[in-house]
Amino acid sequence: MKNLRNLLWGIPLALAVTFPLWKPTVADFLKPRGGYDPELAARAARVQQNFVMDSLTLTLTTMGREEWVIKAERAFTGKTDREIGMIEVDALYHGKDEPVIITSRRGTYFLDRRHLILIDDVVVKKPKSHEVLYTDLLHYYDATKMLVSPVDVEIQTPKFTLQAGRMDYDLSTDGYEFSHGVVVEL
Repeated sequence: MKNLRNLLWGIPLALAVTFPLWKPTVADFLKPRGGYDPELAARAARVQQNFVMDSLTLTLTTMGREEWVIKAERAFTGKTDREIGMIEVDALYHGKDEPVIITSRRGTYFLDRRHLILIDDVVVKKPKSHEVLYTDLLHYYDATKMLVSPVDVEIQTPKFTLQAGRMDYDLSTDGYEFSHGVVVEL
């Protein structure tokens, strides 16, 4: 029994003593094939992720509170992978007093700036107050909670119709600001 224990202790000792003999062969066997190409690694770092989706639901929250639910029939990567292009957009803003429903044919959302741009046949509805706004371009800036339309707008309510050249709408205070030839029909 004593000889068997000495033999078992001798195996690691024999491997350590003969290490210089078998190390080069094992190192060659374990070396990765193909080598390292710095140009290939740099090109892989520049590649961005591109996607096309048949349906998209994007939820935006502020301090744990859901503010926006944006749905699109199609979505795709924009010029960078931090930009989402959308087609047939339906957005719902959960406001303080009432929800705001926005639809448009196209849209773009910039992830880093939390900036939503809606383009072509933009319709903004406030169902409780029966207000409907029509425009062709609408920007939403999350940092300031502002809806901005730099082009002509038209607002229709049961009591009046308003046409203006530009609109700023503060979602947090429910305040409008118009410019460029405001026309109101009562």
